[in-house]
Amino acid sequence: MTPNSSPGAPGAPVAPAAASAAPGSPAPSRRRFLASGAVAAVAAAGGVPLLAACGGSGAGSGSKEGTTTGRALRKILPSYVPSNLVQPDVAGVNGSSPGFTRLPDPLVRSVPSVPGKGSRFRVMTPLWGTVPKKDNAYYTAVNEAVGATLSFDPQDGNTYQDKIGAVLAGSDIPDAMTIPGWNMQGQIRNAITAKFADLSPYLAGDAIKKYPNLANIPTGAWQYSVFGGKVRGLPMPSPVLGNAIFYRKDLTGSGALPAGADELLAFGKEYTSARSKVWAFDDLWTCIQKIFGLLPDAPHYWRLEGGKLVHKIETPEYREALAFARKLHDGGYVHPDAEANKDADAKIRFTGGHTVMYNDGTGGWKGMVTEQATANPKFDMRALDFFGHDGGAPVLWQDDPASVFTFLSKKLPKARIEELLAIADYAAAPYGTQEFMLTNYGVAGTHHTVEDGVPAFTEQGIQEAQPSTFLFLASPPHTVAFPDEPGLVKEYAGWMARQAPHVKKPMFFGMQIVEPQRYASLYTPFDDLQKDIRRGRKKVGDLEAAVTTWKQSGGDKLRGWYQDILDKDGSGN
Repeated sequence: MTPNSSPGAPGAPVAPAAASAAPGSPAPSRRRFLASGAVAAVAAAGGVPLLAACGGSGAGSGSKEGTTTGRALRKILPSYVPSNLVQPDVAGVNGSSPGFTRLPDPLVRSVPSVPGKGSRFRVMTPLWGTVPKKDNAYYTAVNEAVGATLSFDPQDGNTYQDKIGAVLAGSDIPDAMTIPGWNMQGQIRNAITAKFADLSPYLAGDAIKKYPNLANIPTGAWQYSVFGGKVRGLPMPSPVLGNAIFYRKDLTGSGALPAGADELLAFGKEYTSARSKVWAFDDLWTCIQKIFGLLPDAPHYWRLEGGKLVHKIETPEYREALAFARKLHDGGYVHPDAEANKDADAKIRFTGGHTVMYNDGTGGWKGMVTEQATANPKFDMRALDFFGHDGGAPVLWQDDPASVFTFLSKKLPKARIEELLAIADYAAAPYGTQEFMLTNYGVAGTHHTVEDGVPAFTEQGIQEAQPSTFLFLASPPHTVAFPDEPGLVKEYAGWMARQAPHVKKPMFFGMQIVEPQRYASLYTPFDDLQKDIRRGRKKVGDLEAAVTTWKQSGGDKLRGWYQDILDKDGSGN
């Protein structure tokens, strides 16, 4: 699997599933990271919560380090100092990603002096693609620029889980090691606390100002980088929203777009013609949940009502969303292959004109536009503004603030940690800087050329600079930067800016909570049940018996488990 590019950095990865969410499934938690399939683990003391971001020991452990919230959290989190070195063409709003329609000229310098001290470091990262040669012109140039020798050991991203486990089980830990959130399974979080350095003394509070580009990373990403009660990860920040309903503007023309559930239903009727093999919708369940303000998945599927935690499956919004999705089915407005769970072909149905709307991760937007530029020049893909089901303002829950983390070995002495942090500061340089261009595009003339403000890789650049390695060390905040598609930048960044004022942080935001194994399968029956209801095989009323079973089978105990976390460690907000 090849991750989609992080806007602004060709080849720069985002969480693979986050970039391209399976239509109809919950927004992937390959960022939890994410996960619908949340990673379940049991702490040593008989299944007490493993609260990586809230202290490691968690509720019921009797350990004082389990309370990394409030004043204790403020003591270890870095200060946030936004960078104003480069001004975007589309400004960010309430945390939305800024947009760049062109490569700034001239490029600015964000790191005034060579950060390294001549040391050698081993760095292990995932890689989706062909592994570049170790001694190539790109690595030579980057190492010269940072004043150190970074020896990268990229591993196949598709089998990275196994490699992580093997390395952490041994004693030969790389100096820096990247671990995506979706790979933090089993006892990985315990190993992170045991094997990797506490960066809090170097980054907490104003100490991070020594590293201005790292200080430009939003607070939420650092909060999500707390493992074992300490800041241990260097985060790859994520956008505030990672999923959208896309529509074919070239097919709808000047027709009115839906701004409420009833209008969406009417849209389905207008644009569905089974005889012509065109259906209005693919499976929109992921974003129907957003339209109805449904809570996200674990661990964020709770809210407080009258002092009591209420699960998303217990809310009226869940029933209303299912009932509405059922109407789309009953009207025949959903493509039959989508109803048959053929999610892998959703993009093909959309680009082929067999569906007019589908939901997906925003990370794949650019790729689809580029692919269709030659195949179908009229192809015009836009993102629909979210709306509340009643036509009012939507309630949108923020995605997890980071997706990938890089950790530094606990065996490194203080001086080498500081040197590596200075190099990470170089890696985190924002779009429009000299450092960003070198780390993401390589050497001008050798690895890339720039024509009319649009950088393009040379053949050597494709082989050496495009494969993402150095940027894993640290990354700047998410940006939307496609100089070759300025119109798309305005659409994408503008869309996110319009949605951002409606974004709220869910309960337990920025907290690395892993449920005990005994609760791992509690939520699973609802994956099948919601599909059965939406597709006409069962009724909404059948949900009540399932919720009762969930409560009796451990749901109420899980509620108490989370209540204990809430009482001891707070809500993350």
